Amino acid sequence: MVSEIWTEKYRPSKFSEVVGQDEVMKRVESLTNSLNIPHLLFAGPAGTGKSTLALIIVKELFKENWKENYLELNASDERGINVVREKVKNFARTKSLGTIPFKIIFLDEADALTPEAQQALRRTMENYSTTCRFILSCNYSSKIIDPIQSRCALFRFKLLEKKDIEKVIQKIIQRENLTITPEAIEKIYEGSEGDCRRCINLLQSTSSISPSITADLVSTILSDAKPKDIKVVLDYAISGDFQNAREKLFDVMLRESISGQDVVKAIQKEIWNLPVEPEIKVKLTEKTGEAEFRIVEGSDPFIQLQALLASFVLAGLGK
Repeated sequence: MVSEIWTEKYRPSKFSEVVGQDEVMKRVESLTNSLNIPHLLFAGPAGTGKSTLALIIVKELFKENWKENYLELNASDERGINVVREKVKNFARTKSLGTIPFKIIFLDEADALTPEAQQALRRTMENYSTTCRFILSCNYSSKIIDPIQSRCALFRFKLLEKKDIEKVIQKIIQRENLTITPEAIEKIYEGSEGDCRRCINLLQSTSSISPSITADLVSTILSDAKPKDIKVVLDYAISGDFQNAREKLFDVMLRESISGQDVVKAIQKEIWNLPVEPEIKVKLTEKTGEAEFRIVEGSDPFIQLQALLASFVLAGLGK
């Protein structure tokens, strides 16, 4: 038997079950309870509840008929103008089933729509507003053209705080009969970076290895650089020992199979614990940003990280 994916198994089905977005929930729930919603635009980082909220709205409005009155298009679909002209328009022009006089189209990752498709969507939203409502989801609302933004009620989602992530973890731990240490919860929160979906995936991955979840187990799944290892690397560099810093860094990367970008992120976090002046920390943070940009653009991560370590050595020498 194939086990369930926990992100689907534990997807909230009611407004009250969504964590971390209290203000958004209150406003959207009151709109839904009035049985009449405007076009909606959900903007915010991944894993914060945008798609889940769209499903809750639809199920609250249409009850058992929700599948017949709901069309979802996401990043796996073609995002050109033909999709808007054909699939979206054909669905929007037909009458809804049930007492609610409109259907709902959910466009996930709407900021991936081409500018031409967005212009076509703008006209469709205007022409079929009596028979259809649109819910658009995106990471950045600035990538949605102004005419669409002005037609929608905008709701901004934020990354989940530690208390919200902990609430989700404790709920799953109780239902799955697992045990977890406070350090492991902290590690999962750091690894998820406020993304609830990633938090649940981490929890499922670790629980498949052992029902007792520890910080070391989470670190193994995360495959990220341990702060103490990066601290040793930076201590060598700041003291002027470039050779040992370089060897220790490569040992960490190869032993733990960590990417250059992940190492840069770990270094950036550890900079503020270094025994150097605040002005030097600012300069080192800038150098870290440059290295990360070059790695993203395709530069060799080993060369860029060596150059970054050289900056730490020079900072330690006061240059």
